Amino acid sequence: VSFNAIDSALSSLKNCQSCINSGMDVATQVALDLVESLNDEEDVNNMEKVMLEYATMDRELNHYIKAFEEIINQVKREKPENLPDLENLAQEKFLEMESVNSDSDLQRNEKYMYFKDQLKEMKKQYHRNDTIEQIDEDLAVTRSQMNFICPITQVTMKRPVRNKVCGHIYEEDAILEIIQTQKQKKKKVRCPKMGCSHVDVKGSDLVRDEILKRLMDSQKKQ
Repeated sequence: VSFNAIDSALSSLKNCQSCINSGMDVATQVALDLVESLNDEEDVNNMEKVMLEYATMDRELNHYIKAFEEIINQVKREKPENLPDLENLAQEKFLEMESVNSDSDLQRNEKYMYFKDQLKEMKKQYHRNDTIEQIDEDLAVTRSQMNFICPITQVTMKRPVRNKVCGHIYEEDAILEIIQTQKQKKKKVRCPKMGCSHVDVKGSDLVRDEILKRLMDSQKKQ
């Protein structure tokens, strides 16, 4: 039995996941722009609803892909004389997965968690209850305290990423290069920030620090 057509269809579905991820990235940027420009809170909340809708689509797509892959692998293992109705079997498996859905699944979506984290940090910088003068003053203090220098390259960062485990920030390319080099040697990576006790930095622990990037860009303009 040839599964080329099914494999091609699954590949197309996985491409749809990339579109969903891109949509979530755009929604995050729009939400941060709204907070930065002190837009109405309702507009920001609407962007969170958009993120949850994307998270729902992502979950459904993941379940559908997983359902089909499990059925295909099962058929390949058992090699029945008559090919069963794959679509129907996959649909049953999909509905089984969907039946145990909960809102907490969406809250754990990686990009939604990133959205909430960055939104929280941005709101700290641009609190609506503060006067514009207070916001400017707070930002000035933040910028003076913020270190834009990468602990690895010792130069100003261009694409800062934050370690979710220890909270330290590095230049993205620099830390990924270290991780890759040490991985080839089958060694763990100690956090490059002096004094940090974290000894197992992983690529999956790194998230873009959009707030710091915006502060850096703002300082450059001044």
